[in-house]
Amino acid sequence: MTLQSNLVWQKALMPENATIQEVIKNLDESALQIALIVSEKGILCGTVTDGDIRRGLLRGLDMQCRVDEIMFKNPLVVPPSMGCDMVLPLMTANKIRQLPIIDAERRVIGLHLWDEIISPYERPNTMIIMAGGQGKRLRPYTEDCPKPMLPVGGKPMLEHIIERAKMDGFSHFVLAVHYHANKIEEYFGDGEKWKITIDYLREEAPLGTAGALSLLDPRPDLPFVVTNGDVLTDVHYSEILDFHLHHQSFATMAIRSYEWQHPFGVVHTEGINVAGFEEKPIHRTHVNAGIYVLDPEVLNILNKSEKCDMPTLFEKIIESGKNAIVYPMHEPWLDVGRPDDLEQARKNKSLVD
Repeated sequence: MTLQSNLVWQKALMPENATIQEVIKNLDESALQIALIVSEKGILCGTVTDGDIRRGLLRGLDMQCRVDEIMFKNPLVVPPSMGCDMVLPLMTANKIRQLPIIDAERRVIGLHLWDEIISPYERPNTMIIMAGGQGKRLRPYTEDCPKPMLPVGGKPMLEHIIERAKMDGFSHFVLAVHYHANKIEEYFGDGEKWKITIDYLREEAPLGTAGALSLLDPRPDLPFVVTNGDVLTDVHYSEILDFHLHHQSFATMAIRSYEWQHPFGVVHTEGINVAGFEEKPIHRTHVNAGIYVLDPEVLNILNKSEKCDMPTLFEKIIESGKNAIVYPMHEPWLDVGRPDDLEQARKNKSLVD
């Protein structure tokens, strides 16, 4: 469980002047099997589990003793940037089932729970997948097949995206379809085969990577995830959503670091004078990863059935004075836009396992 899982973790917070009896009551009521002892400013002072209480009682402490006499003052903690793929082995190695999440000032902002990582928290948020593109750069593969339905690892790319999101607790999907839409709808139907719910946005004409969102009816009540149907990654969509919620963002865009090396030595000049040299320098920048989280109010910016791409939508969001943030990704990621990308996807098991 992370900081956004209904904020249940807040039930574990206890003041540093609490008594052992009060902590026992908290453990019973929260059912989280841990109490997070914090200062008035929310800074983590220590943790208490049932084992800490029992050891304290064996030492002769009574129920009215302060909790700081039994709490563990140097617990293992993690920052919010650490994903579940790293948290799980850390918890396994240390044989712990609860792991506090703290910010740079050691304020508690969440709690990882073993059971929630193994069986992800069910997300009530909708996930929308843009699957209407023609995939012209992938012809002839896409002449009779929509790009998201191209097989990778024995199944369509779109199926990989849906299954990965389902593992993260998502169960309601909306597919925006246009090109060969019938093939997508015939394959996925209403989602019953995957024990999920699938609805469709049917574009009469291509509306871009954001325009189809204007067709949503009913509109989501909660922030929703949007991804392009040709993006393969092993990122946790739930963590992008948590990041968005934690920062109280209006719109969040996942980005990837991209670097390329200049093929020549670069000469820096000042007028006609040589100022220095760089031998084939490496340039680094950030690129749009094609995954987003949007607040429902973002839909008010769109005009129904009007073509709009995501970069344009984000520009409009910024112009409106709302906050738009980025989620830096480090996970394997591939935008399958060209034949070479498709071949790479078929060889990269980390993207489809």
